[in-house]
Amino acid sequence: MIPQEIIRLKRNGAELSVADIDGFVSALARGELAESQIGAFAMAIWFRGMTRDETVALTLAMARSGDTLSWEGIGRPIADKHSTGGVGDNVSLMLAPIAAACGLAVPMISGRGLGHTGGTLDKLESIPGYGITPDAARFRKVVDEVGCAIIGQTGALAPADGKLYAVRDVTATVDSVPLITASILSKKLAAGLETLVLDVKIGSGAFMISQQEAETLARSLVEVANGAGVKTSALITDMNQPLADAAGNVVELRNCLDFLKGKKAGTRLETVVLAFASEMLVQAGIAASAAEAESRAREALASGKAAEIFGRMVHGLGGPVDLLENPDRYLVDAPVQKPIVAASDGWLGACDARGIGMSVIDLGGGRRRPQDNIDHRVGFSDILPLGTRISKGDRIATVHAADEASAEKAVVDLSANYCIVDAAPDLPAVIINRI
Repeated sequence: MIPQEIIRLKRNGAELSVADIDGFVSALARGELAESQIGAFAMAIWFRGMTRDETVALTLAMARSGDTLSWEGIGRPIADKHSTGGVGDNVSLMLAPIAAACGLAVPMISGRGLGHTGGTLDKLESIPGYGITPDAARFRKVVDEVGCAIIGQTGALAPADGKLYAVRDVTATVDSVPLITASILSKKLAAGLETLVLDVKIGSGAFMISQQEAETLARSLVEVANGAGVKTSALITDMNQPLADAAGNVVELRNCLDFLKGKKAGTRLETVVLAFASEMLVQAGIAASAAEAESRAREALASGKAAEIFGRMVHGLGGPVDLLENPDRYLVDAPVQKPIVAASDGWLGACDARGIGMSVIDLGGGRRRPQDNIDHRVGFSDILPLGTRISKGDRIATVHAADEASAEKAVVDLSANYCIVDAAPDLPAVIINRI
């Protein structure tokens, strides 16, 4: 395998063979390629694209570049869900235990915050003792005994993806659909999944702004995952406002606990969580129809079984045994909390969801650089959904901050972020399309 020849072929628009792609990725994983060659390969793909077969080959090669997980003997369908990222998107925290309560095994390998979007791992690290990098034996034990475990990616899982992504990040090639597809799916394939549901977000708080962009990515992910042998579908969901009524780490974790206790019924968040639970159960053959699947997911919530499984997962991965019963004992609140109030009468008509995510970063709740530490306490809670009728002086959110100055700035920023209109706005459905 001659790296520059493979780069030349793709640069000139040729379709690479499976052998070409396997050879390049193997050399990448072994550290035999110059950074300039990796960057040139990524840039050639950015300009020339890849066919479905090429993208499948790239995904499989990266999945095989390190360890792969086996769930033989678990006795349940192995399922997962992945989100392209949003603001106030804590769906995974509730979805995994609901799916487990309904009979699935969910070995969920999640990530940290990326840009303005929150990260599942950062939220879980708000819990004292919760270990996001357990050894393989403990990971399997929790999945086997509890039904789900949410952890972080290890360096041994799809290492070629990590090396390629590091170069993509500094060569302006992150936004290549084939490369996004292979990056997301290589880790999922290495995790040994049988079925997968994808949450592709669209709107001001998403990486995909237009419906066309979102559908292009969703189709690529679905076609490649199915081509690689994992039964996969995607839902395109609205991200023009925070999904939960909280954005931050501790505040979203508290939102999760309230959800599992049945306190978030009738919300946009409930709609999305139940839609993905239904999709997962039907895909895995646990339920025969979406209606049956949703009924089972609702029962898992109402009975308290999903909450019990979440608590057992937390304890199984090193967290406290009584988090659900005594959250105030473990979740540290920000020292300064201030209401953000409406400046006039009307309806909440629109907001910049990305701007809200950036405000969380400004408060210290996210990272500007990968090595940055974050303040898990800060963020926003009590966020009213768009379309709410309000009067001047009504609370539209609460800021949680480390100090008075940060709180005051966040109040000003969030107040300016919302548009108050004279008539009820026409808002998109939270579930926009299915691919």
